[in-house]
Amino acid sequence: MDDDEFLDEETADVFISFPPEVQNAIEQVLPSNDPLDQPDFNAVDYINSLFPTEQSLSNIDDVVNNMECKIRTIDDEIRTVVRGQTNVGQDGRAALEEAQRVIRQLFVHIADIKAKAEQSEEMVKEITRDIKQLDCAKRNLTAAITTLNHLHMLVGGVDSLQSLTQKRQYGEIVMPLQAVMEVMKHFHNYMDIPQIRQLADQVHQIHLELAQQITADFHEAFSGPNAKHFTHNKQLAEACLVVSVLDPKVKKDLLKWFIGLQLAEYCHLFQETQDTAWLDKIDRRYAWLKRHLLEFEDKFGAMFPPGWEVSERITVEFCHITRSELSKLMAKRKTELDVKLLLYAIQRTSNFENLLARRFTGVTLEESPENLVSSERRKSQAAQSTNPFEVPESDGPSNPFEEDMDKTEEPSPTQTPPKPKLSPFHGIIGKCFEPYLYIYIESLDRNLADLIEQFVQDAKQQQQQQSNSSLPAEGSGVVLSSCADLFVFYKKCMVQCTQLSTGQPMLGLAATFQRYLREYAVKLLQHNLPKITAPGSIGSSMSSITRDLRDLSTSGFIQNFHSLLKEGEVTRYTHEEQARVCSILTTAEYCLETTQQLEEKLKEKVDPHLADKINLSQEQDMFHNVISNCIQLLVQDLETACEPALTAMIKISWQNIETVGDQSGYVTAVTTHLKQTVPIIRDNLASSRKYFTQFCVKFANSFIPKFIQHIYKCKPISTVGAEQLLLDTHMLKTVLLDLPSIGSQVNRKAPASYTKIVVKGMTKAEMILKVVMAPTDPASAFADQFAKLLPEADSSEFQKVLDMKGLRRSDQNYLVELFRSQLPVPAPLGTGGVTIGGPATFTVSLSSPEHESSRIKRLEKLIKKRL
Repeated sequence: MDDDEFLDEETADVFISFPPEVQNAIEQVLPSNDPLDQPDFNAVDYINSLFPTEQSLSNIDDVVNNMECKIRTIDDEIRTVVRGQTNVGQDGRAALEEAQRVIRQLFVHIADIKAKAEQSEEMVKEITRDIKQLDCAKRNLTAAITTLNHLHMLVGGVDSLQSLTQKRQYGEIVMPLQAVMEVMKHFHNYMDIPQIRQLADQVHQIHLELAQQITADFHEAFSGPNAKHFTHNKQLAEACLVVSVLDPKVKKDLLKWFIGLQLAEYCHLFQETQDTAWLDKIDRRYAWLKRHLLEFEDKFGAMFPPGWEVSERITVEFCHITRSELSKLMAKRKTELDVKLLLYAIQRTSNFENLLARRFTGVTLEESPENLVSSERRKSQAAQSTNPFEVPESDGPSNPFEEDMDKTEEPSPTQTPPKPKLSPFHGIIGKCFEPYLYIYIESLDRNLADLIEQFVQDAKQQQQQQSNSSLPAEGSGVVLSSCADLFVFYKKCMVQCTQLSTGQPMLGLAATFQRYLREYAVKLLQHNLPKITAPGSIGSSMSSITRDLRDLSTSGFIQNFHSLLKEGEVTRYTHEEQARVCSILTTAEYCLETTQQLEEKLKEKVDPHLADKINLSQEQDMFHNVISNCIQLLVQDLETACEPALTAMIKISWQNIETVGDQSGYVTAVTTHLKQTVPIIRDNLASSRKYFTQFCVKFANSFIPKFIQHIYKCKPISTVGAEQLLLDTHMLKTVLLDLPSIGSQVNRKAPASYTKIVVKGMTKAEMILKVVMAPTDPASAFADQFAKLLPEADSSEFQKVLDMKGLRRSDQNYLVELFRSQLPVPAPLGTGGVTIGGPATFTVSLSSPEHESSRIKRLEKLIKKRL
């Protein structure tokens, strides 16, 4: 042990630990697999590897010799390396001195190159100095010659213009005038020279003289004594060319005066006091312009340059005057306006604007930024407008708005838009009618009121014919034709109003649509739903009939059951009334979908800043409510049919039943009512499958809880009676699971949501009956199993189960207290080696007596056989 400790201390002094980075570097430079080179070398392990056994110690001398040889070799290598490093310092200093010498030589060479480059630069500057001076002299000389030439042209041009102006030779003035104006641009920087300033003043004076002179010539020609006999002459045509070169204000003032002169007759003929000014003679205004433009083009068309667009300017001013005058007239004579006159004037105005759009380009309207913006707005509206007189043909009550949406979203590649691209003339006069479109909206309101009243009268007549006829109504269960007529009328109104205005009148139209959608929902749908005549209380009406039912024996129960149901019949919907409810439901669905698309189309047509003010959600909610009411009425009707059977079920003397037989008569009665009613509803709701599913779901949600409540009323009940009732429950569950496809040749799988509701509800009923069949001894096991099988039940339902079993009040109180003490405990696992599981375990745990176990097994076999 002393030798080992000494060896460990010596090893600790000899070994050196390197950091991981250094160790990795050594391994990369000097890779080795020798254990002696490993960083975690352990001498003891190494010696044990050399001498694993005592017999291996026999060659210890060889191992020692090898180690000594390796040590000597390493020492020689170390010695050689150390000797080789003795002269390294001297060699390094020599290399550094040599590098410094080379750098000094390089610096000298760079300085020489820099000096030579500076000398070369000075030499190049000396050589090019003269060339630069020559270039500058050339540019100055060229500029001087050009300026002198321009000055010569300017002086000559001014003299020439003064002479030609006095002689009124406008044809020869145009070219020199343009040249002089172009030359003056070159002298803009020399205006501080007196001579140049004098020439500029002369040119300006010539412009003024030409403007005054040409204006006077036009006034003389068109307003002078000989104006009536004036004919087109070349001098004024050439004067127009001169005006095109002058200041644009000259041209603007001249055209303003000339256009006012041309429209003076129009203003006189159609002033407010004239009979021809009113809307009923609006065609005469447009006819006057057409005739006047023809005369103008014939007489003076060639006199004005085409770029002046004089005919278009006259037309535009005519439109502005007409709009202003019509606005004043309608404001003064508002009481004389009616919808017929208003639509007549709008239609004639729209036709006239379309004519102007085909005749003119509207370039004069787009010259100002304001008109350009309005033009862009009209173009955007044109892309959304439709032809008010083009109504798509429809063979049935298809959605009129859905057709337009399909055409907008998926245009045919081969179909060209029928409507022309609107020009800036669109609405140039018609804007004056927008403040009075409320008259049109009021007229639509009256028409819709009459239409709704007509629909109501037609519906009443149809109901009377159905009541007087034994035949079923034609088209029962389909969408009412009045609904399609209403929305087609809506579409025509919307298209026509879009052509008239897309501003505030569209909001008025939307409000009118909303009002009559609500009226249609109330008067045509809600009020036409058939009412179920409220019968007397079923319990009271049946009490006298079934008073002695408790005394009936089991053998006499089936024979008397059918008579019992017959005597307890209640008022129900006829087949025609059921079809009418389904028809109203499908109509409400159609109205709901179409109203959604109507809202989208209105928002698309109206101006963008008004789109948020259109909201038809209230009307959609009304149609939703109608659909819900229809489904509720159908469910209520079917429940009413099943009510006598459920009432008869609780009147059976379940404690006197001795054997389990076939399904009870009340199950047969319920099944019969389902088979009679559900196929009719399914056929009438063939186009509304989702609402038929809702009907089935609502019926299951309403009928199953009611059935369970009636099970609680079947008291007292014997074990055999509970078995019979469990069999009936299974049969009823089977019928309900097949309810969506009952009576159908095509067996479709019921929706998962419906199946889940039926299974959950009827399973609860089965669990209740299984609890009733179980013995109450031991009491704790009975209470535990009730809580396990009916985890959502409370103490009141536990009390009902005890009432069904017919226990004494004292026993009931004990069990109820025991159950309440266990309520806070979550679904417990069995203690003491007893595990409380599902229904199967329940059967085993509660049916410890052999007769209970065999009885339930027989009942399950009977149920499986029946299924």
